[in-house]
Amino acid sequence: MNKPRQSLTQGLSASIAQKFITDPKSVESSQTLSIQQIQLPAKQPRRYFAPDKQSQLVQSIKDHGILEPLLVRPLKNGTYELVAGERRYRAAQEIGLSELPVVFRDLDEGQALQIALIENLQREDLNPVEETEAILELISLKLKISSEEVSSILNRANHAKNRHQQLEENVFLQLQVIESVLSGLGKFSSESFRTSRLPLLNLPIDILTALREGKIEFTKARAIAQVKNKEQRKTLLNLAISQNLSFREIKQKIQELNVIEQDNPPSKIYVQRYSKIGKQLKKTSVWNDPNKRAKLDKLLSQLEELVGKADE
Repeated sequence: MNKPRQSLTQGLSASIAQKFITDPKSVESSQTLSIQQIQLPAKQPRRYFAPDKQSQLVQSIKDHGILEPLLVRPLKNGTYELVAGERRYRAAQEIGLSELPVVFRDLDEGQALQIALIENLQREDLNPVEETEAILELISLKLKISSEEVSSILNRANHAKNRHQQLEENVFLQLQVIESVLSGLGKFSSESFRTSRLPLLNLPIDILTALREGKIEFTKARAIAQVKNKEQRKTLLNLAISQNLSFREIKQKIQELNVIEQDNPPSKIYVQRYSKIGKQLKKTSVWNDPNKRAKLDKLLSQLEELVGKADE
């Protein structure tokens, strides 16, 4: 018998959940607030906004206005911090709106960030990088530890399982919290999150950026990351994006690169380069210049010394 899925808000305290879940009357009870009084939080779960979708939202707000109020919390300096609705806030700024419909909630910094993370995770267009980072941040808030420590707990649990060892009590309790959060999301177990998502954050920065910006799919990105040569990887990534290569086509390109590398090992390439230089040296007039001849002599001496030491 399958267990019922937990709500995303399960695990929040009842009071926070109640404040977060907006009832149908919230739009009617919303108030207007000067956009100048709203500031973005220091920690923003969302880091990338697709330009095309943002443009669509801007046009929608121009045509219909803001249909759903933003969620804000009061700060001590008389301003308000945005908790949920950053896309609408940015679109309003672009249009030049002076006032926005808002709902006020009295939340502390931790509660506000937790709600912002949950709202982020409920988006349909969330890419794997943002989703993974948001989940780690949410777990970190629950356990009051860093994202790196969350990863460490998951790896320690896997290590203990493989060795048929018992976990320390504190690690076991932390793992239960992690399982509870992941269960509430309804997407991962702790093991599937560890194996399929944590490695994602170790991808090369260029691939991670392309993933974050929604330019390439998760499976394709992981395949391209297998290419160790930085220039070859960059070329393949750009090609995959510009030509919208299928996963199968990307794998074929990687196989071709592997064949080229096997046919042209580094030693062969260097020997070819040295042979080419040797032919050029026989024809060049550089020997007629005392200064250049002295530099060449020094370089040749260094090369002879280096090769000689390698053969010892």
